[in-house]
Amino acid sequence: MAEAMVFFGKDTFIIKPPQEIFSFIIGNQSKTRFQNIQIDKEPCCAGNMEKFENPSMHYPRPQTFSRLECSHNPVRFFTIISMQRSGSGWFETLLNSHVNVSSNGEIFSVWNRRKNISSIIQTLDRVYNLDWFNSASKNECSAAVGFKWMLNQGLMEHHKEILEYLNRRGVSVVFLFRRNLLRRMVSVLANSYDRSAKLLNGTHKSHVHSPEEADTLSSYKPTINSTSLIDDLKEVEATVAKALAFYNTTRHVVLYYEDLIKDRTKLKDVQEFLNLPVMKLTSRQVKIHRGPVSDLISNWDKVNRALSGTVYESFIHDDC
Repeated sequence: MAEAMVFFGKDTFIIKPPQEIFSFIIGNQSKTRFQNIQIDKEPCCAGNMEKFENPSMHYPRPQTFSRLECSHNPVRFFTIISMQRSGSGWFETLLNSHVNVSSNGEIFSVWNRRKNISSIIQTLDRVYNLDWFNSASKNECSAAVGFKWMLNQGLMEHHKEILEYLNRRGVSVVFLFRRNLLRRMVSVLANSYDRSAKLLNGTHKSHVHSPEEADTLSSYKPTINSTSLIDDLKEVEATVAKALAFYNTTRHVVLYYEDLIKDRTKLKDVQEFLNLPVMKLTSRQVKIHRGPVSDLISNWDKVNRALSGTVYESFIHDDC
């Protein structure tokens, strides 16, 4: 009878023989007896061993489907904590190109799911029990499951309760932010404008898959309030710093969009952080706002003067 081979973790395979009874001869020439031995199909890390030695390994039992032959394969829990227009959508498509990853999008963008801590916990339990379905779901053979979580979606208001949950459930946190907050501001303003303008044939798109679409969206050049610009940048920096402080005791890694763009080996580090087999990750998304930042802002001269000679001067020279 054929054996089943199941891939579940970093450089690891499980060889799963069919359930059989083997007979062994025990004794010597004068006394011989047969002993039946049944194969134990329990995972090596089941039961209390997981709780104390492998807090990041889980064996979910979904209510909505059966994990079948993958039920003995461990699953890692993660969340991507970020801010809108920081590259998290692109980053998540990269993760979802991995055959073993299910990252379920920005689930707390719906207010009812975050209206209080009880609704947040209920939503988290559904996700980590593999009972949350969307196009990214790998279902029974997921080796890592998570989602995107923006800072303005309950993370700051309920940080104590959420921190306790993340640590108790062994959820790994991937922080993803942008270094160049001026470029992020351009993206935020342009995306907000397109919600009403709908530049792509009357359709609003936050992410695109062709250079032509990117050129259409980037043709709009927002006007930035140069008077409050410094204070606005400081406020975003303070919010990021507060989030990092709130969730400092989680198992986490801090990434920056610009570093991922310039050094794709960072993606290997992320996969290793999630204990995944390293694969080449791909995305169909195309960057919208390309080229010098001076070409992207309608009142560039005022913005340039406001930032020159300040700690944010590097933002006006950075090209990504």
